[in-house]
Formats: sequence, C-alpha cells, structure tokens
Amino acid sequence: MNDTASNLPPGSQGIDAFAEAIGNHAGILRKVAATYCSTEHDRADLIQDILVQLLAARGSYDPQRPLSTWMYRLALNVAISQVRSRYRQARVLVPIEDDHLEVAGPGADHEGRQERALLDRAMHGLDPLNRAIMLLYLDGYSQAQIGEIVGISASNAGTKIARIKQQLRSAIGLSVNQEF
Repeated sequence: MNDTASNLPPGSQGIDAFAEAIGNHAGILRKVAATYCSTEHDRADLIQDILVQLLAARGSYDPQRPLSTWMYRLALNVAISQVRSRYRQARVLVPIEDDHLEVAGPGADHEGRQERALLDRAMHGLDPLNRAIMLLYLDGYSQAQIGEIVGISASNAGTKIARIKQQLRSAIGLSVNQEF
C-alpha cells in the first residue's frame, strides 16, 4: 500500500478520499489509544479526538510525505495533551490494565504473553514523550523518523531510545545484554 496520499487534493478538497486514507491506517490510532488509555471508553474518546484533529489539520498534510508519519505525530500530540490534561485535573494517573492490548498472536505461548505484559506495564511507567518514542521504536520506525514525529533530532532520539531501553530493562529485570 502506498503510504503517501499524493493523489489527494490539498486542503478541504477530497475529504472522502482523505478519510479513506486515514481509515487505511486506523491501526495507528488504535495503537496510540491503547498505549495511553486504560479503558475502552477512554480509547474510543481519544480515537475520536484524534480523528477530529486529523480532519481539522488535513490542510497541513504534505502529500509528498508518508501519511503514517504525519498521523503518528498528530495522534501522539493529541494523546500526550490528554494525558497532561488528565494529570493536571486529577494529579494521579490511572493504572493501565494488563490486557489493554492484544499481547500475542493466537498461537503464542504463555511465557511470551507474560513477557509482553511485563513490557507493557513498564512502558506505562514512562512519561508520555518517552512512551511515544518507544511505541514508535517498537513499531520499527528509524531514529530519524522518530525524531521527526516527536520533534527532536535523530541523534537525540537515539540517545533517548538507549536510555529508555535501559530504564525498561531495569524495570522488568532484564540484564544489560538482554533485548526485549
């Protein structure tokens, strides 16, 4: 599938085609919502807020760039803003449910699911920006792409990834040489 939407007219034209292109990348929205929200209701609200922002900002999308990168950036900004807003209101973050994500495929073994649950819990202990960086890293984005999405340099992204990985290893009890 082509990740750019170069066939879409800029601005308010082509809203149906733009909505369809966003729908083709709906997994990004679900992944971000699952990472930042503890309940199905909160996830649905966040996805709705992200969709509203995507449609409102469609004029800023550069069709020569990957749509997924633009969507991730906007979705993460909306999610982080909501987390900060909830934190200011409640001064306490709600713990994330262990089963908020599909942690393994249908044939995965119990040990693999436990390891993924440990990683998920450790990820939810990260601040919102570091959580976003690791979500992108685990999704296979390069340091340059991560930097572009979250608004930092590629070298800063690499440094943050190394530090976050060490923090996560510590949190889940992996030795320095083990990968997750």
